[in-house]
Amino acid sequence: MLGWVFPLLVIGGLAMLPWLAESRRHSVDFFREKAPGRFAKLSQGVTHYQWLGGVRGPVVVCIHGLTTPSPVWYAIAGGLAKLGHRVLVYDLYGRGFSDAPRGAQDAEFFTTQLADLLDHQGLTKDVTLMGYSMGGSIATHFAAAHPNCIRRLILLASGGMWLREDKVTELSRETPVLGDWLHAVIGARRDRQALRRQLGQVFDVEKIIELQLAEYQSQGFLRSVLSSRRNMLADFQEDQHRTIGRADISVIGIWAERDEVIPLKSLGTLTQWNRSVRQEVIPDADHSVGFTHATQIVKVLRDVLREDA
Repeated sequence: MLGWVFPLLVIGGLAMLPWLAESRRHSVDFFREKAPGRFAKLSQGVTHYQWLGGVRGPVVVCIHGLTTPSPVWYAIAGGLAKLGHRVLVYDLYGRGFSDAPRGAQDAEFFTTQLADLLDHQGLTKDVTLMGYSMGGSIATHFAAAHPNCIRRLILLASGGMWLREDKVTELSRETPVLGDWLHAVIGARRDRQALRRQLGQVFDVEKIIELQLAEYQSQGFLRSVLSSRRNMLADFQEDQHRTIGRADISVIGIWAERDEVIPLKSLGTLTQWNRSVRQEVIPDADHSVGFTHATQIVKVLRDVLREDA
């Protein structure tokens, strides 16, 4: 009987690792003293947001991806501001300085956050939505559900079509309980190591790697990421894109040539769903395109926005 004690203690200790790690993390309130921008108390929790650019001009609302907080847009927003646009960026729930409410982070969850924020800011029409990676999936759902307030949809390396996952990520997403443990222990450690290898590199957004690493010290972040993988990123958005096409909303797709997360075949799929979409490819860029090739993206947007004015 005693021979089972040690193995059971080891198994119990391993099982407790995610809980122990989460208990050592800080609540988001700990980080908010240093937050730029403002906060809005919305129906599902507090959302952190910033206005960038001038006080007048056409509005672009930017939605970040799975793990990159809202500063990922700073370089692109700076370019849009020079083109005369006002840019609204915000942190999705569970990221950056926003709350991390519990529950399934699915299309309805994120669409409600965006609808609440737009209502809070008095934005009811002529809004350009720009989404990066999972943010593209969120923007697509919102545009399909609220076509009357959307002027234009810009998708940067967008989800909702094709997605590549490694085996650990796939198993974490598909397997209850064990998947939660894998995500919180193995996946999180691997992802942090990958980010640390990028420290010291020069990006278009200053300290973007440090900002991503800091999220791993915030309570609710890992839970939110896994919930989004299970409920949002797994979404295949053919119906939404066909609805957007019928609504005659202008759609621009921008893709990264060497993207290993969102493969370039998404370009062809989007064309099948919406024949009127305009598509551009950023050469030699990977999935970090939003903060490595901001100048090229702004150049594409400058031409598109001028033609579409």
